[in-house]
Amino acid sequence: MNTQANALLPILSAVVIGSFATADIPRTAEGKPDMSGTYNVGTSTSMQRNRIFGDNRYMTEEQAERYARATQSILQGQTESDPNREAPPEGGDGSPGAAGNVGGYNAFWIPRDGTTSVGKMIPTSIIYEPENGRYPPRTEKSRKRTASRYRNYRQNDGTAWWLENEGPGPYDDPELRPLAERCLLGFSSTSGPPMLPALYNNTKRIVQTPDTVMILIEMNHDARIVRMNGEHVAPDVRKWMGDSVGHWEDDTLVVDTTNFADRPGLGGATRNLHVIERFSRVDESTLLYDFTVNDPTVWTQPWQGQYSWPETEERLYEYACHEGNYALGNILRGARILETDAMTAQGGE
Repeated sequence: MNTQANALLPILSAVVIGSFATADIPRTAEGKPDMSGTYNVGTSTSMQRNRIFGDNRYMTEEQAERYARATQSILQGQTESDPNREAPPEGGDGSPGAAGNVGGYNAFWIPRDGTTSVGKMIPTSIIYEPENGRYPPRTEKSRKRTASRYRNYRQNDGTAWWLENEGPGPYDDPELRPLAERCLLGFSSTSGPPMLPALYNNTKRIVQTPDTVMILIEMNHDARIVRMNGEHVAPDVRKWMGDSVGHWEDDTLVVDTTNFADRPGLGGATRNLHVIERFSRVDESTLLYDFTVNDPTVWTQPWQGQYSWPETEERLYEYACHEGNYALGNILRGARILETDAMTAQGGE
């Protein structure tokens, strides 16, 4: 794509979105755009832009077709598992995958929807600001904090390797385990904010009233409550998904979220996270979701992203994570067994 064509794309996109704003979209009795509905936000559009696209925010249809073929090629052959295969080696084989590839989901359970679109434009990534479509650099303090946090995270090799380190191990306490593993928040910031596509369970349901907007997230069955035209709660009140307050700017629902807990769903973010989301109904069956992330203790500048939420007739099912979360206890029990084995090998009791 040449530079001149790329320069025109954001302008064309703005024109397309502007035309949608004047369309005969569904409205509530109060005259506001009706956001209520169920949406499947799964997409194969990557969060960060592949460097081969440079600063090009959009791709051509030909590039999008190649991208889709490449994605399907990767998944081809992984849809079914051989029922006659042997069990993986004890502790896994060390390859990428769930816990060292001891057995997990095959591609049948991982829906890969097509690339998202903005009007007739096909973005090269969800992030569009900075212009390179990638996360901004992290602050030095954030890099050190991340390095310290992941000091006790390593690929499973079937041994109690954490005993070699000083301080607590990653399996000493259930509260040391990741939030998603403990069923407190869905992984990949699926409940957010910002609400991002995840590996699966990407269905979301919006229920809208004049004074409240509820967004039900299929993963973990989290429910975000947006209070319209209100004030944020006191600074000492902290919530897993933050405190969300909404207002209307013309036909756009703007949601301002602060007051996060120490570890928000967005990877790497802190309690200083501030997210502004914009929901626009671009036609009778599609929302445009735009968000701005600002956490000056983590990223050197704010960053923005955008992708489409297409409406779906699919049902949103309960994700009963806690009721079936037997694995958390087994993770801790397994760690105790490995520790016992290690001490026995060293001549301990």
